[in-house]
Amino acid sequence: MTKPTRDAEPHRRTRNDHSSETAQDYVEAVAEIVAARGACRVIDLARTFAVSHVTVTRIVARLKEAGLLQSEPYRPITLTPEGKKLAQQSQQRHDLVYRFLLAIGVDAKTAAVDAEGIEHHVSTATLKCFAKIVANSCAD
Repeated sequence: MTKPTRDAEPHRRTRNDHSSETAQDYVEAVAEIVAARGACRVIDLARTFAVSHVTVTRIVARLKEAGLLQSEPYRPITLTPEGKKLAQQSQQRHDLVYRFLLAIGVDAKTAAVDAEGIEHHVSTATLKCFAKIVANSCAD
Protein backbone atom coordinates (compact mmCIF):
# COMPACT_ATOMS: atom_id res chain seq x y z
CA MET A 1 0.00 0.00 0.00
CA THR A 2 1.39 3.39 -0.95
CA LYS A 3 1.39 6.36 1.36
CA PRO A 4 -0.65 9.39 0.39
CA THR A 5 1.65 12.16 -0.77
CA ARG A 6 -0.65 14.98 0.35
CA ASP A 7 -2.56 15.84 3.47
CA ALA A 8 -6.14 14.65 3.08
CA GLU A 9 -7.61 17.24 5.47
CA PRO A 10 -8.09 20.05 2.88
CA HIS A 11 -10.01 17.65 0.64
CA ARG A 12 -12.13 16.43 3.53
CA ARG A 13 -12.97 20.00 4.51
CA THR A 14 -13.86 20.90 0.92
CA ARG A 15 -16.22 17.91 0.64
CA ASN A 16 -17.85 18.94 3.93
CA ASP A 17 -18.18 22.54 2.71
CA HIS A 18 -19.86 21.31 -0.48
CA SER A 19 -22.38 19.32 1.51
CA SER A 20 -23.59 22.42 3.38
CA GLU A 21 -23.38 24.82 0.43
CA THR A 22 -26.93 24.24 -0.83
CA ALA A 23 -28.42 24.65 2.63
CA GLN A 24 -26.59 27.93 3.11
CA ASP A 25 -27.60 29.23 -0.31
CA TYR A 26 -31.25 28.30 0.15
CA VAL A 27 -31.71 29.73 3.64
CA GLU A 28 -29.92 32.91 2.56
CA ALA A 29 -32.18 33.17 -0.49
CA VAL A 30 -35.34 32.56 1.56
CA ALA A 31 -34.30 35.34 3.97
CA GLU A 32 -33.60 37.74 1.10
CA ILE A 33 -36.86 36.95 -0.70
CA VAL A 34 -38.91 37.33 2.47
CA ALA A 35 -37.19 40.65 3.21
CA ALA A 36 -37.84 41.91 -0.33
CA ARG A 37 -41.33 40.51 -0.99
CA GLY A 38 -42.77 39.55 2.37
CA ALA A 39 -43.06 35.86 1.48
CA CYS A 40 -41.08 33.16 -0.28
CA ARG A 41 -42.60 30.47 -2.48
CA VAL A 42 -41.12 27.57 -4.41
CA ILE A 43 -41.38 29.52 -7.66
CA ASP A 44 -39.29 32.35 -6.17
CA LEU A 45 -36.48 29.91 -5.35
CA ALA A 46 -36.76 28.21 -8.73
CA ARG A 47 -36.29 31.59 -10.42
CA THR A 48 -33.47 32.62 -8.07
CA PHE A 49 -31.45 29.48 -8.73
CA ALA A 50 -32.66 28.86 -12.30
CA VAL A 51 -33.75 25.32 -11.45
CA SER A 52 -36.99 23.40 -11.77
CA HIS A 53 -39.90 23.44 -9.37
CA VAL A 54 -39.18 19.76 -8.65
CA THR A 55 -35.56 20.49 -7.72
CA VAL A 56 -36.63 23.21 -5.29
CA THR A 57 -39.35 21.01 -3.80
CA ARG A 58 -36.82 18.24 -3.12
CA ILE A 59 -34.29 20.61 -1.57
CA VAL A 60 -36.94 22.34 0.54
CA ALA A 61 -38.09 18.92 1.82
CA ARG A 62 -34.50 18.05 2.74
CA LEU A 63 -33.99 21.40 4.51
CA LYS A 64 -37.31 21.00 6.28
CA GLU A 65 -36.15 17.62 7.52
CA ALA A 66 -32.88 19.23 8.66
CA GLY A 67 -34.87 21.73 10.72
CA LEU A 68 -33.94 24.81 8.66
CA LEU A 69 -37.20 25.52 6.81
CA GLN A 70 -40.92 25.23 7.41
CA SER A 71 -43.30 24.61 4.55
CA GLU A 72 -46.85 23.45 4.06
CA PRO A 73 -48.70 22.89 0.79
CA TYR A 74 -49.92 26.16 -0.73
CA ARG A 75 -48.20 28.20 2.01
CA PRO A 76 -45.04 30.33 1.88
CA ILE A 77 -41.71 28.87 2.88
CA THR A 78 -40.38 30.20 6.17
CA LEU A 79 -37.16 29.86 8.11
CA THR A 80 -37.02 28.10 11.45
CA PRO A 81 -35.00 29.82 14.20
CA GLU A 82 -32.07 27.58 13.21
CA GLY A 83 -32.60 28.49 9.56
CA LYS A 84 -32.65 32.21 10.43
CA LYS A 85 -29.39 31.83 12.31
CA LEU A 86 -27.74 30.03 9.39
CA ALA A 87 -29.10 32.61 6.93
CA GLN A 88 -27.68 35.45 8.99
CA GLN A 89 -24.29 33.74 9.29
CA SER A 90 -24.26 33.04 5.55
CA GLN A 91 -25.18 36.62 4.70
CA GLN A 92 -22.44 37.95 6.98
CA ARG A 93 -19.83 35.64 5.44
CA HIS A 94 -20.96 36.58 1.94
CA ASP A 95 -20.86 40.31 2.71
CA LEU A 96 -17.40 40.09 4.27
CA VAL A 97 -15.96 38.11 1.35
CA TYR A 98 -17.53 40.56 -1.11
CA ARG A 99 -16.13 43.59 0.75
CA PHE A 100 -12.71 41.92 0.96
CA LEU A 101 -12.65 41.33 -2.78
CA LEU A 102 -13.56 44.97 -3.38
CA ALA A 103 -10.82 46.04 -0.92
CA ILE A 104 -8.15 44.20 -2.91
CA GLY A 105 -9.28 45.80 -6.14
CA VAL A 106 -11.67 43.29 -7.68
CA ASP A 107 -14.46 45.00 -9.65
CA ALA A 108 -17.96 44.84 -8.15
CA LYS A 109 -19.45 42.49 -10.76
CA THR A 110 -16.61 39.95 -10.47
CA ALA A 111 -16.57 40.27 -6.67
CA ALA A 112 -20.30 39.47 -6.53
CA VAL A 113 -19.83 36.29 -8.58
CA ASP A 114 -16.64 35.17 -6.82
CA ALA A 115 -17.98 35.83 -3.33
CA GLU A 116 -20.80 33.38 -4.01
CA GLY A 117 -18.33 30.50 -4.24
CA ILE A 118 -15.62 31.62 -1.83
CA GLU A 119 -18.01 32.22 1.08
CA HIS A 120 -18.61 28.50 1.45
CA HIS A 121 -14.98 27.44 1.51
CA VAL A 122 -13.14 30.01 3.59
CA SER A 123 -12.20 29.23 7.17
CA THR A 124 -13.07 31.32 10.20
CA ALA A 125 -9.38 32.19 10.62
CA THR A 126 -9.20 33.44 7.04
CA LEU A 127 -12.43 35.42 7.48
CA LYS A 128 -10.83 37.18 10.46
CA CYS A 129 -7.92 38.19 8.24
CA PHE A 130 -10.36 39.37 5.56
CA ALA A 131 -12.12 41.49 8.21
CA LYS A 132 -8.83 43.14 9.21
CA ILE A 133 -8.06 44.00 5.61
CA VAL A 134 -11.57 45.35 5.04
CA ALA A 135 -11.38 47.45 8.23
CA ASN A 136 -7.98 48.87 7.19
CA SER A 137 -9.17 49.67 3.68
CA CYS A 138 -12.12 51.59 5.11
CA ALA A 139 -9.83 53.57 7.42
CA ASP A 140 -7.91 55.09 4.50
